[in-house]
Amino acid sequence: MSHFPVTSSNLSTIHLGVFLQEKYFPSSQVTCKLLKAGISHTYLVNASAEKYIFRIYTLGWRSETEINEEMRLLLHLKENDIPVSYPIADASQNYIHTFNAPEGERFGVMFSFASGDKQLNYSPDLHYQVGTLMARMHACTQNFPLNRVTYSKQEILIDSLNQIEAFLPGESEEMAFLQSAQRHLIKIFDEADDSQLRKGAVHLDIWFDNLVIDKNNQVTLFDFDFCGNGWLCLDLAYYILQVHSVEKDPEECWAKVRQFLEGYESVTKISAEEKRIIPMLGVSLYFFYLGIQSQRFDNFSNVFFNDVYLKRFINILVKKYFETAQTMKL
Repeated sequence: MSHFPVTSSNLSTIHLGVFLQEKYFPSSQVTCKLLKAGISHTYLVNASAEKYIFRIYTLGWRSETEINEEMRLLLHLKENDIPVSYPIADASQNYIHTFNAPEGERFGVMFSFASGDKQLNYSPDLHYQVGTLMARMHACTQNFPLNRVTYSKQEILIDSLNQIEAFLPGESEEMAFLQSAQRHLIKIFDEADDSQLRKGAVHLDIWFDNLVIDKNNQVTLFDFDFCGNGWLCLDLAYYILQVHSVEKDPEECWAKVRQFLEGYESVTKISAEEKRIIPMLGVSLYFFYLGIQSQRFDNFSNVFFNDVYLKRFINILVKKYFETAQTMKL
């Protein structure tokens, strides 16, 4: 009998291990373990006592061109001594593999393993170090165009709210707030002095879950899946947003934000216009990632995403940060 069509599947770790051994490690014993099934599926690979990460993109999430551009960015950063998890070619010098999964063609890429631990809270000194690292990365990515999305008000604010509307009642107070905030944020985008905003390739997802810190306090960045073109200060906005979401003590929060900014500006200066719009760009990125959760309901967010979650998220995080951002001075 023919198989009933599916929208998402988990590839067998046993068979994937055999495949990876054949392609990458023909003389090694290979084990493969699923770490996370989400927007893409992440596998931990062990070969000859070395660890690697194999990512399999879900159907239709990224095109082959977009993945190639992500690889090009990562190799560019590696060549410039930016500590990142970088792509690894197989024995035939191929970076991307294709899997004929039940739902359709999916792509897979091997990455180096980023050694260290994820830390929810870390010292101001480490925030300073992350700031220097982000600035060094931006020195490499400024005016480095990617054949991928350019993040603008359309992708960040308009498309995202269109996605959220499928899950949040239109007559709710929370939707009224989002619509009002969206109008304000669109005005920020429209009135920004573009000539004073550095542009290039952005990560757009640098926070504690996408960096590790080793025993020597060295930081490594990974997961560039959302990389694209845009104002470089979007990366600063998202990082500062995440510090505010984690640090509940206002004084400690600001101490860490200040150290992050000082670290960044020890490498390159942030323009006055960038500092002016960074707080509201952070609020805008709340819209963007709620839009992603809405968009990927079928094979990512359905275990937690509903109108109750949205209302709590908007009231506890988005509204609070919107109010904070209106008076924030960097």
